Amino acid sequence: MNIIIWNSRGSLKPNFQKYVTELAHNYNPTIMVVMETKIGGDRAKAITNRLPFDRAIHSNTIGYAGGLWLLWNSDRVEVSLISKTEQEIHVTVKSALAELHNMAWIIAGDFNEPLVEDDKFGGRTVSMNRSLQFKDCLDKCNMVDLGFSGPRFTWSNGRELSALIQERIDRFFVNTAWYSNFPEAKVTHLTRCHSDHCPVLLETTKHYQLQLPRPFRFQSCWLSDPSFPVVVSSAWNSVNSLQGATNNLVTEVKRWNKEHFGNFFSKKRRIMARLNGIQKAIALRPSSNLLDLEKQLQRELEIILDQERDIWALKSRVNWMIQGDRNTSFYYMSTMVRRSRNRISAIKNSVGEWLYDERDVMEHIRGGFEDLFCSSLALSERNPQLLPQG
Repeated sequence: MNIIIWNSRGSLKPNFQKYVTELAHNYNPTIMVVMETKIGGDRAKAITNRLPFDRAIHSNTIGYAGGLWLLWNSDRVEVSLISKTEQEIHVTVKSALAELHNMAWIIAGDFNEPLVEDDKFGGRTVSMNRSLQFKDCLDKCNMVDLGFSGPRFTWSNGRELSALIQERIDRFFVNTAWYSNFPEAKVTHLTRCHSDHCPVLLETTKHYQLQLPRPFRFQSCWLSDPSFPVVVSSAWNSVNSLQGATNNLVTEVKRWNKEHFGNFFSKKRRIMARLNGIQKAIALRPSSNLLDLEKQLQRELEIILDQERDIWALKSRVNWMIQGDRNTSFYYMSTMVRRSRNRISAIKNSVGEWLYDERDVMEHIRGGFEDLFCSSLALSERNPQLLPQG
């Protein structure tokens, strides 16, 4: 499923209908949201009837400003209106293939507010108070930004350099339930034309991804387990050379993490099953031993839940969540989104061509490092003084 949002700055422009048709043809969106159409009522219906969508919801304009259109094709999704105002349209979306579960939620549009300083170029600095309020709202709703590829900014005032202002204010935010359904979702900032805002494309279809081995990383939460120092001492002292000891340590810690520390799901299932059985027994015939065992299992469960939260929080690198809030599913989603953002989906080669295929990108990066290190080695061979002296 592809979704496009676009602040059109008016739907009466000569090329508006043609451009929407081109976007629909090139990106095949299931849903398209057009903002600031500046037209409502029968005039809006007359225009949307000529667009390549067979269903539409229109909001009322505020004088000659505002105007929201939500467009879709009924053979692909079922859209039901929940409520609407001049500035918002709330709907539920049911896929023709499968219903989205647990009320998966997207918030998308022109938010008129950068989140961080990097989201703005020129003009006044980003308001810290408004930014914190924005983040607090997203936090309470368990929403995260999916990131993007393409040009950094979605809006520009189009002025000369001395007065140029650019901002990233058109975004997609999603909650845990939505991201669980579409973990490979990708947001792209398309070419800006016919408006001072660029269209923003959301693609939910899964893209092929090369499976590469993950590098070993130390996790500070391992220190909370009393068996970890024993594993480190045993692995480190079993080999004499530094490289051998390091390799052995990595191997043993990976095995320990998989079999003992990191196996949260099986541990939770096992303890939850025991708790369920004990609580049934207590309900039938309570005893001091059963009550003590229940308390012990509750404590063990708390430790496991805290360890799980810590490791996902560490991986997600979310630094503005309130400490102590055990929101493990949010941490997990933040981790997955961060990994998605860090993925290099395209790179420009030395002759200015963009490479999009994953293998081409991988070979180009590898070749760059090979050239760098080969050049350094050749330079060192020509200049022996550059080599470290023993």
